[in-house]
Amino acid sequence: MNKTELIEHISTKADLSKADAGRALEAFIGAVKQTLKKKGTVTLVGFGTFGVSERAARTGRNPRTGEAIKIKKARVPKFRPGKALKDAVN
Repeated sequence: MNKTELIEHISTKADLSKADAGRALEAFIGAVKQTLKKKGTVTLVGFGTFGVSERAARTGRNPRTGEAIKIKKARVPKFRPGKALKDAVN
């Protein structure tokens, strides 16, 4: 399912216009991005938790040359599914 299909699904299920569903989805995505940027978490009970993880600096290898390279530390987004989502998939 891509973004357009998701907007169409939301539009149908919530009885909204596609424009309204698109704005709602964009607002949700924006809220998650803004919260993660501030190192916060977004928890949707039964669905899961969006959070940020710190990845330490490390040494890696260039696969083409085998040369050692330094990889900077980074903050990366993560998602932990909730129990209801896990149960729905299995």
